[in-house]
Amino acid sequence: MFRNDAQLEAACLQALADTGFVPRLRGSGQFGSEQWVFYDHAPGSPWRSDPEPVAKLLRRLHQMKVPMDAPGGPNGSKDLERHGTRILQLCRRNGCGAVLGLKPETAMAATAQTCLIHGDPVAGNILVAPTGLTLIDWQCPAIGDPCEDLALFLSPAMQQLYRGAPLSAEEEQQFLTGYGDTRIVDRYMALKPWFAWRMAAYCLWRVENGAAAYQKGLDLELEALQALRS
Repeated sequence: MFRNDAQLEAACLQALADTGFVPRLRGSGQFGSEQWVFYDHAPGSPWRSDPEPVAKLLRRLHQMKVPMDAPGGPNGSKDLERHGTRILQLCRRNGCGAVLGLKPETAMAATAQTCLIHGDPVAGNILVAPTGLTLIDWQCPAIGDPCEDLALFLSPAMQQLYRGAPLSAEEEQQFLTGYGDTRIVDRYMALKPWFAWRMAAYCLWRVENGAAAYQKGLDLELEALQALRS
């Protein structure tokens, strides 16, 4: 789900240099067969509370017209289904039943209103300082559905992993209200089961590959899927 593309990260930092919400790029290049990127340390601590400023930051990013040669992100329920299925195909069959049994049945078409998305705006990649918020780790940006960024920030698994607890229902509503675009929020709500299903598949894959901390995330995403069905 999360690429590590240093060349694209450098391009994003350069394109967004005047926004004030990305670190200052110092240089990038290649060493042997590997790409590298070097940028200033960003002050602040990882995000822990008050989701409204995060929502406003992501909305600001999504409103920007940024010329960027980035890959396309998943867009619509069919893409999310394909993505989740590819992840499950990497898992052992006896671990997939719980996830497959909660696969959504709703459909949502792709949107033509795509934009630059961060691709990994989890709590650990949002630094809070007196001067404002900074988004770091631009390693997997895309030109895609802005709902992707909303879903990754709101994901119970990602919140559990990076701040120790999922958002409360009140915090989630604060975020969605703070985002300030009902059209995109409504689209996110329609796609929410698919985002949770794909994340459950990802957490299962991580658990099977030795990342035990993702078990709680898997449980939370499955609980969210069950709640969305009721």
